[in-house]
Amino acid sequence: MAVGRESLTWFEGKWHRGNTPIIGSDDHAAWLGSQVFDGARQFEGARPDLDLHSARIIRSAEAMGMVPPVDADTVQGLLEEGCGKFPADAALYLRPMMWARDSSPGIIDIAPQSTAFAICIEALPMPAPEGFSLTVSPYCRPRPDMALTEAKAASLYANNGRIMADARARGFSNALSLDVEGYVAETASTNVFMVRDGVVFTPVPNGMFLAGITRARVIALLRADGVEVVETSLTLADFDAADEIFVTGNIAKVMPVARYQERVFTGTPLADRARALYWDYALSRERHLV
Repeated sequence: MAVGRESLTWFEGKWHRGNTPIIGSDDHAAWLGSQVFDGARQFEGARPDLDLHSARIIRSAEAMGMVPPVDADTVQGLLEEGCGKFPADAALYLRPMMWARDSSPGIIDIAPQSTAFAICIEALPMPAPEGFSLTVSPYCRPRPDMALTEAKAASLYANNGRIMADARARGFSNALSLDVEGYVAETASTNVFMVRDGVVFTPVPNGMFLAGITRARVIALLRADGVEVVETSLTLADFDAADEIFVTGNIAKVMPVARYQERVFTGTPLADRARALYWDYALSRERHLV
């Protein structure tokens, strides 16, 4: 993503330092966007749910119509190998990628067996859990019959990018995006939760947003800790009446929202609890990886 201080890329059988060229000008992905990726994290010696991220890129590639050239175990093994080339306490963003090189005779669709594979690992600090703000985007999430929403596909991120750019232009960190039925889906880069009267609510998966691995982990951790978590259709009015809001995703894992529109939250106890539970899970289960 060219924002880290240092990067390492696995491509065509070996590791390369720096911003390594991997896509050719003739590759299908270069002009028609046939690329999928995943994102995982290393922080404080932990790499939580790395197996799930490794498996998801395989599913994403298959949803795009590709034949993955490696399996999930190979992806995970290479990610672990690459992390071992950084200091054990480094904060890293781990990004396996697959893309189509060739077209079918129809030109627009891909040649499934032409799938290429690379991994990029970048040094990227974990964001501090403070100052995160949300507005509401004018741009919606597509339905499954409009876009390849079941995959973590690069082609979906042009829409996400304009959601983020619009939010930042208005002085916010990110923005809630609605689905085409008018319900809150997610933000440009995270899943979203709200709290009301001690109950945590989050949009129910309906095919119009990617229900993330960190999202699922946080739901499970909160429920195991005795917190009621409800997956349901939520409107902007629900978020307007929320006691707290927080988001989950691979860059920051769990992030409390400090400001929603013009409203400032004076405390985020359940968001802080969710973050603490996630950190306890990650460090207790994954410390042996380094």
